[in-house]
Amino acid sequence: MELQHTAAREGRLSSFLREEMAMSAGLMNRLKWQDKILVNGTAQHTDYPVKPGDCITVVLEEPKPEYPAEDGPLTILYEDAYLLAVDKPAGMLIHPSRSRLTGTLANLVLGYYRQTGQNSAFHSLTRLDRDTFGVVLLAKNSHVHTLLQQCPVQKIYHALVQGGPETDSGMIDAPIARKPLPSLLREVHPDGKPSVTEFTVLQRFADCTLLALRPVTGRTHQLRVHCAYMGYPIVGDPQYGTEACQKPGIPHQLLCAKELSLPHPITGASLVITSRMDATGGFL
Repeated sequence: MELQHTAAREGRLSSFLREEMAMSAGLMNRLKWQDKILVNGTAQHTDYPVKPGDCITVVLEEPKPEYPAEDGPLTILYEDAYLLAVDKPAGMLIHPSRSRLTGTLANLVLGYYRQTGQNSAFHSLTRLDRDTFGVVLLAKNSHVHTLLQQCPVQKIYHALVQGGPETDSGMIDAPIARKPLPSLLREVHPDGKPSVTEFTVLQRFADCTLLALRPVTGRTHQLRVHCAYMGYPIVGDPQYGTEACQKPGIPHQLLCAKELSLPHPITGASLVITSRMDATGGFL
């Protein structure tokens, strides 16, 4: 993958790499000895004097992953030279593990890159639970991923909950802590970390409610824990749900990562990426 910038001023090459292209000193030092920093097509060191109109090119190469590329259906919501956003289905892991190297979203994305001839990597900004579905935003190389992690991101989830709040909007402010080992689950606890979720009612049904949830903080399982704590657990949630929220034919929690809003890490343009998936799962 290549990053390019056309100079609009004079200056040392290092100043363009650091300021206009937001590269770290470590990355610059590594690439300059690999002849991966070019000016007008010729490799240069970072003290090279750049003039207006010069084209700066940085060649970024990613190590080959240990897991294979796989062909399969992939719903692409947004793509450019730096980013890829896709819809992850419920029941799919984001990334391979030591015990499972196939059948994950990362395998399918690598398969897509192979089909389209892109020398890109899998760097996820968002990490959804296996059974949570919706938008996953990816950077195509580690440099863009670093910049992406520094961007202010607003996330909106849609959830179908059993019962529902009395008010049409509000805030859940309840600290979340990890349960005692060996459990991997979380709970609301006075000694937990501050955790805040904003909610808005989208639609009310006979015994369920469709909510828009905005996590102000980003704790593990935050939305599932908060909804259960408030008395309206997410329908189908196997860990935090009640018996009443386990519905026939619903194999997973009905929680959708519906929307991401953020400035583009390279261009600064506003991005709003919306899932095509329905949090009701077609069950209502």
